[in-house]
Amino acid sequence: MAHPPAVPLAPGLWRIPTAGRALVNSYALVDDDGSVTLVDCGLKRAPARIVRGLAAIGKTPADVTRIVLTHAHPDHAGGAAELARRTGAPVVVHAADAEYAQTGHAPPRDPRVTGGRLFSRFGGGSFPAVDVAQPLADGDVLPVGGGLRVVHTPGHSPGHVSLLHEPTGVLITGDALFNVVGLRWPIKILCTDFRMTQETAHVLAELEYDVAAFTHGAELTDKPRERIRAFLRQR
Repeated sequence: MAHPPAVPLAPGLWRIPTAGRALVNSYALVDDDGSVTLVDCGLKRAPARIVRGLAAIGKTPADVTRIVLTHAHPDHAGGAAELARRTGAPVVVHAADAEYAQTGHAPPRDPRVTGGRLFSRFGGGSFPAVDVAQPLADGDVLPVGGGLRVVHTPGHSPGHVSLLHEPTGVLITGDALFNVVGLRWPIKILCTDFRMTQETAHVLAELEYDVAAFTHGAELTDKPRERIRAFLRQR
């Protein structure tokens, strides 16, 4: 059975799968005026699926007025340059990842992890460079559907952020956590500082939300905060 091009999570907020049913996801938030904010742009080949997802909710690239990246890794920023070209929308990312986005080179990997050292030595992952219009900071509230709050959760990358859409109670975790065959940590060799990733993820347990949405994996809608808190306590 074909994967749905867009999955509704809350009024005005959709998950757009860009690889598999939910292996890699982007998100579309539609404001009252019809404008669209995209969160993450998948791999370099993802824009076609994102455009199909937009069409499924009655939108086109011309409706996109902002692109937010949770961090500067190829599976999140890979399609950003192409989507910025198609939409004319500005791209925003946390200040600590802005240089990586603008050069198209992912941040270094954790030197305490053998695979991380090797990954960094051989380039660490590249993607088409994209201009950053605005550096984000922890606590910023973007004017998206009543307020999209930036929550700095560094470790996976220096500028990694999660995003809380308070009006709908949807938390987009980015890669702070995965939900692939259950809740789990992001892959160690892809983190800049895996220990910091584990430390800063505890911020997610302190937030209030009704839906936890992941870049990797399907959303949690049944007591997501309690399930994330239980996962963090075990580790």
